Amino acid sequence: MPLTLALTGATGFCGSHLAALATARGHRVLALGRRPPRHGTHVPWDAAAPSPVPPEVRAADLVVHCAAAVGDHPPGSPAERTQHLVNVVATERLLAAAADRPFVFVSSASVYDPRPDRSSVTEDHPTTGGHLNAYGRTKARADALALAAGAVVLRPRAVYGPGDPHLVPRLLGSVRCGVLPLPGGDVQLSLTAVENLAEACLRAHAWPPGAYNLADRAPYARDAALRAVLAAHGRRARLLHVPPRLAALAVGRRPHLTAYALDQLAHRVVLDTRKSRSRGFTPGRDLDDYLAGLARGGR
Repeated sequence: MPLTLALTGATGFCGSHLAALATARGHRVLALGRRPPRHGTHVPWDAAAPSPVPPEVRAADLVVHCAAAVGDHPPGSPAERTQHLVNVVATERLLAAAADRPFVFVSSASVYDPRPDRSSVTEDHPTTGGHLNAYGRTKARADALALAAGAVVLRPRAVYGPGDPHLVPRLLGSVRCGVLPLPGGDVQLSLTAVENLAEACLRAHAWPPGAYNLADRAPYARDAALRAVLAAHGRRARLLHVPPRLAALAVGRRPHLTAYALDQLAHRVVLDTRKSRSRGFTPGRDLDDYLAGLARGGR
């Protein structure tokens, strides 16, 4: 049955994939944002506006909140004010406007406290402290608001795919003189294809309220995944394993090297996705599909 979705972030990376998928499935998309989307009907709304203007969602059967202020900024930095406005305040306003409508909030695995073991992260993993950047801290606050309001909260990790403006550009920019320094030895990491996230957003309105981890079918070996992505972009690089304590000395001195980035690359971080799978969700895409798309000329 076709739905009317009120969708934020429809011009962003994740939201644009969802808007395209929803319209292809025959759903109507009301795209809340500052700019007209490629897919859906534009409903002007500025998530970063300091004034409490409520978004218009009365015509929607379902509200999906994808909009976020991303960026790997230190906690307490000036950029955190903008991230707080978009990630926390706008979420609170949208939840209030949605009233009793089904609500799907696209959160992030960045909400998880990095201090405990993350070799098998369940949805019960702590989210109230230890965040290494302002994004994780503000998303954790919004995540808590959404859960308290009875929303379905999706927690993907390291979303990648066609049009990715974050992960792959940072990876390519980290190669210097044919060398890619990496903290520590090879580790297993969960990644989430953007197509899997979009599919889950459409299905999640029928799931019970609560948090759900989202990731591809299996975790990836860090080094092999990085080599494959570099090769698909025509880049050759030798992977240089640097002791984590030594790598930490370069935080803030090398482009793209932050405490958060170091942590995410140096440790095994694998999401337990049994809860989302128990709702019948099976990820249909993986890194090989993405690489095959690059080989065909897609970006």
